[in-house]
Amino acid sequence: MPQDFDYIVIGAGSAGCVLANRLSENGRYRVLVLEAGGSDRRFWIRVPIGYGRTFFDERVNWRYQTEPDDGLVGRRSYWPRGKALGGSSSINALCYVRGQPADFDEWEARGNPGWAWRDVQPYFERSECMIQADGRRLGNGPLLVSDLRKEYHPVSQQFLHAATQLGLPVSDDFNGARCEGVGGYRITVHNGLRCSAADAFLRPALRRENLQVLTRAHATRILFDGRRAHAVEYVRDGRLQTARAHREVILSGGAINSPQLLQLSGVGPAPLLRRHAIDLVADAPAVGRNLQDHLGVDYFYRSRVPTLNDELHPWWGKLWAGMRYVCTRRGPLALSVNQFGGFVRSNPGLERPDLQLYFNPITYTRTFRNRRPLLNPDGFSGFVLSFQPCRPTSRGHLEIASGDALQPPRIFPRYLSTNRDIEDVVAGGRLMREFVRTPALRSIIEAPAGVDVERLSDDQVVEDFRQRASTVFHPVGTCAMGPDSATAVVDNELRVYGVQSLRVVDASVFPAVTSGNTNAPTIMVAQKGAECILRERH
Repeated sequence: MPQDFDYIVIGAGSAGCVLANRLSENGRYRVLVLEAGGSDRRFWIRVPIGYGRTFFDERVNWRYQTEPDDGLVGRRSYWPRGKALGGSSSINALCYVRGQPADFDEWEARGNPGWAWRDVQPYFERSECMIQADGRRLGNGPLLVSDLRKEYHPVSQQFLHAATQLGLPVSDDFNGARCEGVGGYRITVHNGLRCSAADAFLRPALRRENLQVLTRAHATRILFDGRRAHAVEYVRDGRLQTARAHREVILSGGAINSPQLLQLSGVGPAPLLRRHAIDLVADAPAVGRNLQDHLGVDYFYRSRVPTLNDELHPWWGKLWAGMRYVCTRRGPLALSVNQFGGFVRSNPGLERPDLQLYFNPITYTRTFRNRRPLLNPDGFSGFVLSFQPCRPTSRGHLEIASGDALQPPRIFPRYLSTNRDIEDVVAGGRLMREFVRTPALRSIIEAPAGVDVERLSDDQVVEDFRQRASTVFHPVGTCAMGPDSATAVVDNELRVYGVQSLRVVDASVFPAVTSGNTNAPTIMVAQKGAECILRERH
């Protein structure tokens, strides 16, 4: 195989798949994509509700663990990340949420011209094909995003009724003109199959002769000629190999792997690199800093009316759902567990929504099959009510644990390390208490199946949150975009400060986490990043 390329993209996740497509589409450039994981052609990746099977599957999941965190009373957090073509878009819970327009206006206000909502909206639209409930298609993009509210479980209507009883607005589309309110999530599913970034962007490009994609190719180091990135070392089939990039190396490993590889390659905080005997290419103190993530908590309830537990817990229910799915591509296996939720203001005086809600018509516990943990529906009728603060102010960091590229980095989230984040948890707990006291939810709640938020004081809500809250799988910011190399890693064109011919294009460049699920804005960043790359003159 020829080892000379114009562009090398490291990582075939949500961003890398977009870049592979865009950089190869004019046929002028030779593009190599290195993906450490394997194929995404697995049944439980393709099946939407297979999320519960891939959640702990080391074959397609990096299964990271954070360091013990003081904000969570010394607990470690489990961070699943996709390890296959499509990256985390192949194992996520499918919600497609752009974020609030003000999120991107804030990006620009932080010193990143060209990243305000008016600038990024066209890049969202370039990717999207919104399939309405009546089958109409809005947009010509390759990423299929479906409105499947008519197929969601009917118990979720009680959540909508409860919201209206609290005076909260209803939203028909969180990506539309009115993103505030409660409603059904749009999901990246079509005809009963997941539509990942690999499905939408990478697979249509694979027929191009100028695109080469290598799976199970683990990048170990970016090589520099002085300060110019010119090659990538990677391990494949037990052999260390090198590929050269005549134009640029683009790092799209995500919020964990991108800063890790920069540090391994000599671009990072000088004291850290000296400690691990790594030759310094550029002292970049912000690499691995500014780590942000959404943190949420679930409240479980036994239900007086049937939920998805009744359909998917018994063996015969699983069998029937499987037969229905195979024959029709419909039913609960064709949907996400995240069905209804919303973006609401905990206080009417706030300028915009500060809490994201989820209502899932299913409860689950961890079981084991062939020594692999699985999420399995409980044997009683139940549902989950959840909240997460939209814009946490706590900041963590990550750093390499050694010079070994195959060893995972150390992750320090520093959850709940600001007073503002504590206040947001209190606000979320109060809203949950109001929800469960509505006539709509009281009519279906048999009893709490665990912690009863109604009986918790504000202080107890915070303590329970520390004891039980978990990541909502949205880590961002570890190669942040900004105007100052002391506090940021890339400029507004996503070029890495202090070196040449190297960019980072993925969720790690977010200057601040968006107010919702992060897959959609990651794809947007890749669309805009591809344009930045293609207009650069070399």
